[in-house]
Amino acid sequence: MDSNEKDKLRSFLKSSLEEHHDQGELQDDDSLFVSGRLDSLAMTNLVVYLEQEFGVNFADVAFEVDLIDSIQEIESFLQDAPTV
Repeated sequence: MDSNEKDKLRSFLKSSLEEHHDQGELQDDDSLFVSGRLDSLAMTNLVVYLEQEFGVNFADVAFEVDLIDSIQEIESFLQDAPTV
């Protein structure tokens, strides 16, 4: 993931957090879902975002929340994620 893509991802996640009235800092290793900062609807929106922006094919993924629970985990996931 290049720095522009990471900035766009960070912006997307910050917007999602703000919609949930979370104005806190967002570090690369901060938990998003397990911590309760974001809910299942935000998770669905993130999955759609990753499909659209990165061409991820989630139909071929044994999905677990840990795959996308932080920016750091999303970056790792995207390195090997199946694409369409």
